[in-house]
Amino acid sequence: MDLSFIIKKPLITEKSLQNAQQGKYTFIVTKQASKDQIKEAVEKFFKVKVENIRTISVLGKSKRKGKLRRVTRQPDWKKAVIQIEKDQKIDLFEVEGK
Repeated sequence: MDLSFIIKKPLITEKSLQNAQQGKYTFIVTKQASKDQIKEAVEKFFKVKVENIRTISVLGKSKRKGKLRRVTRQPDWKKAVIQIEKDQKIDLFEVEGK
């Protein structure tokens, strides 16, 4: 699998920003990606050393849409929480003013 397709986007929430201060960063990744592939992609694109990776498969939510209120389902996705070495950081998760 090509490394450029493994990491889809960073997951920016209140909890992920708090974890980023402790060196834990959260990304949405492809469902087929293994921990080794995720580690290799993060180290290549962000130039950091990965210590630990935890992955979570998240089920998509059911929603009611349209005039007839039909139930549709959002797709399932995979989340990866990546811990890097203490002296390194990823600039995507830095908040200005703090």
